[in-house]
Amino acid sequence: MWGASWRYSRWDGSQEPAGPSADDVLGAVADDLLYHGDLDAALRRALQQGFATPAGDHFAGLRELLERLQARRDELLGSGDLGRLHEEAQRRLEEILEGERAALDRSVGTAGDDGGDAARSAAEAHTRLDLLPPGLAARIRELSGYDWTSQDAADAFDSLVGDLRRDVAQLHLDGAAAALAAAGPEEREHLRAGLGALNTMLEQRAAGEPIDPAFEQFMGDYGDLFPGGARDLDELLAQLAARMAAASALLASMTPGQRAELAALSDELLADVDLAWQIDRLGGNLRDALPSLGWDRAAPLEGGRGIGIGAATDVYAELARVDELGSMLRSVTQPGELAEVDLGSVAELLGPDAAADLETLAGLTRLLEERGLVARREGRLEMTPRGLRTLGARALDELFSRLRRDRVGEHPLGVAGTGHDRDPETKPYEHGDPLHLDIERTLRNALVRGASEGTGAPRVPIRLVADDFEIERNEHLSAASTVLAVDLSLSMPMRDNFLAAKKVAMALQSLIATRYPRDYLGIVGFSATAREVRPEELPQVSWDFAYGTNLQHALALGRSMLASRRGAKQIVVITDGEPTAHVMAGGEVFFDYPPARETIEATLGEVVRCTRARITIDTFVLDATGGLRAFTEQMTRLNKGRAFFTTPDELGGYVLVDFVERRSGRTRHLRPGS
Repeated sequence: MWGASWRYSRWDGSQEPAGPSADDVLGAVADDLLYHGDLDAALRRALQQGFATPAGDHFAGLRELLERLQARRDELLGSGDLGRLHEEAQRRLEEILEGERAALDRSVGTAGDDGGDAARSAAEAHTRLDLLPPGLAARIRELSGYDWTSQDAADAFDSLVGDLRRDVAQLHLDGAAAALAAAGPEEREHLRAGLGALNTMLEQRAAGEPIDPAFEQFMGDYGDLFPGGARDLDELLAQLAARMAAASALLASMTPGQRAELAALSDELLADVDLAWQIDRLGGNLRDALPSLGWDRAAPLEGGRGIGIGAATDVYAELARVDELGSMLRSVTQPGELAEVDLGSVAELLGPDAAADLETLAGLTRLLEERGLVARREGRLEMTPRGLRTLGARALDELFSRLRRDRVGEHPLGVAGTGHDRDPETKPYEHGDPLHLDIERTLRNALVRGASEGTGAPRVPIRLVADDFEIERNEHLSAASTVLAVDLSLSMPMRDNFLAAKKVAMALQSLIATRYPRDYLGIVGFSATAREVRPEELPQVSWDFAYGTNLQHALALGRSMLASRRGAKQIVVITDGEPTAHVMAGGEVFFDYPPARETIEATLGEVVRCTRARITIDTFVLDATGGLRAFTEQMTRLNKGRAFFTTPDELGGYVLVDFVERRSGRTRHLRPGS
């Protein structure tokens, strides 16, 4: 591309991209994929359970996020007590009344000659205050026409009424509109007119009529009432409906007496310019327009402290958001579906870390696809060749990392490269050896020889003699052919042996493909019968829901697969059970447990045929019982192969080291029957 440019800077660690890498994601699902053989299901489980990277970073899954949401919901439900909804207002009113009573008493003492009239007036006022009804709404109504003696008490009462009017309006409307409800008559008339215009628009739309005024004109006239940044009528309705649905939930959570008290308070405080009617009208229109919001979902608050009307409505609004997010997360089945979740809302409810984790979960599949590790074919997610190589290399690295260094000798742990098979060891040249000189060691030998002969400092050209020659010790360049026969019977997962065997298959395939590219590896899976498994099918291979260990069929199939191959031939068997099935002459499968004599004889007969075909059988036995050990030793005596009785943790190391050392003609590290 012409004109493109790049800038480079020294690496300081800060350039590390945020979030996990595709390799981290593949590593997180690798065991699940190998165990169950379903990539989509493995990603779904990572989505639900979360995962950790080798660097120690933890990414919460949906299950953990839903638990946090539930904790937040419990916290909200414990934030107040609806039975003490007006507790603060009642306390303020009592203080106002105490101040007024004190002022009445002072007025009698300062009345002078009019003391008798002042005392009668004060007594009448005291009596009126003492006879106030108990309800907050009724008290507000009685005191609205009261002639206050204390100006401080009068001002405090006006402030209380303004705050209550704002709270009652905030039950249904947002803060800006509620503030106007608490202001003067002119501001309340502006609010009433705005709500009336909005109601008219909603009713026109419901009737299929042209909307007048247009949304843009409406916002120009009344946008100060709705500062939520709505871009169209639908967005404005969603904002208002969320608030009103929260108010509906609050009312549904109250007792009938509490609802009646709040309704009376609303009528008293908002009736001056018909605000209560316009708000009720808007609520009905919004219910009709958005009926699915769960308007009457009751959730009583159970906290031990009082709470105001506005604060209670805020609690129910947040509860609705928590419930909506929880419902959405519970419905998610694929990572890509999380793209519909509002991450801003997640950050507000659960914090920025939760939002970042959710964003990571949403991109799990995309990360793997962009790296070329997976691809979707016919609606199903599958591993690509690159993904298969990466998965195999991971399995190989994991198994080699478990080996003690003294178990593998000087075998190099790195397996990358596709050149000819080389052994890093060298040896002095002998007559008849191929002249594959190790130049560095040969020149060093010449220099050391020259120094020992007293010729002084090294000179150029260096003079070589035959005794200086040191050659590379090459491994056999002829190809070897191997069939790996893996037991897929139901006992393998039941005894926790399956995953270890599957990793061995992946690792061995990766080892041969990278280090011994001329070698042949065939894979056979066997349970009641045996079948060939192609390398690209390995990740999807799982155990068979069938009883029966048909080693006879596996050996026969392996022998057939090796028939046309050249070089050394071997079958590597991984099993945890005695032969309990074989294929009879007519093609039918015979099964019996405990193993029948005819099955044992048919299996040993196939061992003899493999031996005659010069095929070595190495058997790796997991959870060996007495009968399985006896059968394996009998098979080893017939074939002259080797048997290893091992555990799932050590299986991979034994198989890989045995393969490498047999391939190299070295057998000094593993002992049969260990």
